[in-house]
Amino acid sequence: MALKARVLYDFHSENPGEISITESELVTLFSEEELDGWLEGENSKGEAGLFPASYVEIIRDHITSSVNNNGLSSPKVKAQTPTPQASYPSSDSRSPRGFGAGSVGSGGGSFHTSQGSDDDWDDDWDDGSPAVDAPQGLGSTPPLYPVTTSLPGRGGAPQHQQQAKSSATVGRNLNRFSTFVKSGGEAFLLGEASAFVKDGDRICVVMGTHGPEWQEDPYPFTCTIDDPTKQTKFKGMKSYMSYGLTPTHTNVQVNRRYKHFDWLYARLVERFPVISVPHLPEKQATGRFEEDFISKRRKGLIWWMNHMTSHPVLARCDVFQHFLTCGADEKGWKQGKRKAERDELVGANFFLTISTPAVPLDLQEVESKIEGFKTFTKRMDENIVVVNTTINDFARKQIAGFKKEYQKVGQSFKLLAQSFELDQQAYSVGLNKAISYTGDAYEAIGEYFAEQPRQDLDPISDLLDLYRGHLANYPDIIHVQKGALTKVKDCPKQEGDLHDRCNIISCATMAEIQHFHRTRVRDFRSQMQHHLLQQIGFFQKITAKLEDALQRYDENQ
Repeated sequence: MALKARVLYDFHSENPGEISITESELVTLFSEEELDGWLEGENSKGEAGLFPASYVEIIRDHITSSVNNNGLSSPKVKAQTPTPQASYPSSDSRSPRGFGAGSVGSGGGSFHTSQGSDDDWDDDWDDGSPAVDAPQGLGSTPPLYPVTTSLPGRGGAPQHQQQAKSSATVGRNLNRFSTFVKSGGEAFLLGEASAFVKDGDRICVVMGTHGPEWQEDPYPFTCTIDDPTKQTKFKGMKSYMSYGLTPTHTNVQVNRRYKHFDWLYARLVERFPVISVPHLPEKQATGRFEEDFISKRRKGLIWWMNHMTSHPVLARCDVFQHFLTCGADEKGWKQGKRKAERDELVGANFFLTISTPAVPLDLQEVESKIEGFKTFTKRMDENIVVVNTTINDFARKQIAGFKKEYQKVGQSFKLLAQSFELDQQAYSVGLNKAISYTGDAYEAIGEYFAEQPRQDLDPISDLLDLYRGHLANYPDIIHVQKGALTKVKDCPKQEGDLHDRCNIISCATMAEIQHFHRTRVRDFRSQMQHHLLQQIGFFQKITAKLEDALQRYDENQ
């Protein structure tokens, strides 16, 4: 007979694999065994999936008595009804931190799966040494707070276990797949983070005119990316593109492949759970050596590099500096690579590196600003899609439609001139040539339209693609901060250290939001100015062509 359970509290699914259940509903369990506080079963609608074990009560057979070893009848004790946990399952935004990027780890350490690569690693990047030890996961070190991973056990559980769990003061999230948990935010908030932080790893948040912001990099720099060159290895059996990078603070060029960028991106996402690491240009399985693809990828990498070097935290990150300054053929590169992959200041430990202003933030004000930013990013993302679709359609019309129409007009004028040439009168020769030249002018203008999107519309589209990547990062970042606020609200008696650690997460989040807005204003102001200047130059070129054609009709010509 299928095992049944009665629902004690409403639960609304927010993530793939979960199902919604309502109070008093009967659900069918596939197994009585819990999976990190979750049960798998089917609701009355026939939907199968996971739901919190603490939200249901398993229905046992109604046996009023049982026989003990002495042959006497004794009453059967009914299973204890569970009480609701202080912190309910939080939503997981499921928005990826990168195209194809794996999930960041949890607890004091984490492991991030790279996006993959175009081809195998070079020998100078991987010497075949054994893989480094994976960082320890959540719960691998003793917590500094008494915490609970599940609700008090149901009937039949040992009494001492129930007492230990019920003495907890701060509960863990039931949803162990939430970004708040995977990022290490929960582990840090519960006091489980532990690592040695050197002065050079300190990240300062200062109070600026408009709120918390990252402390400016005292030694700013930029980095150029040259046109890539095609390289080969294994005696020409394998080909790849190599990009020359020249940072201004060293003026020494290093060569990097796309897979090297990919490796760096994975390390950065793992290291900084509340910083928006810009997305890399998308991969392409075929046509990697075609000129258009190479040009587009280089432009995307230039935008990516500009955002990296202008970020006060990312620009001075040791793994990024190592990426920019160490030659791939040096032994130091391997050491730096292994060091980055053994980095302890990831996940929960990242928050230990943050120094905040002396005066803590008002958490209610923080919550209000976060909600406002959440609304802003949603609207911006929607309108970016509209703008991108519109300008791409317009570009296609210019490349194909406008060019074709102007050429048709030009050809019709030239046909008219050819018909006029049938008249052998000398005084009509000048007019015939002028009309023919006008036809040539229109055909040239058609070519202008076809070439123009590369100059003014494509750069806007590239910028919008970059910002769509940033906007895809922020649901996870916001979720970490909101998870911390929720935990503080659910545990008002833990206002001391819990409140201080929540303030650290809030300061970092608000500083990153402030940096996003400043960078957004800078980028879009610059790009719109560039667009309008290109448009003005474009129409001036058309005007000059038409004026030249007009002069051909001068009777003195």
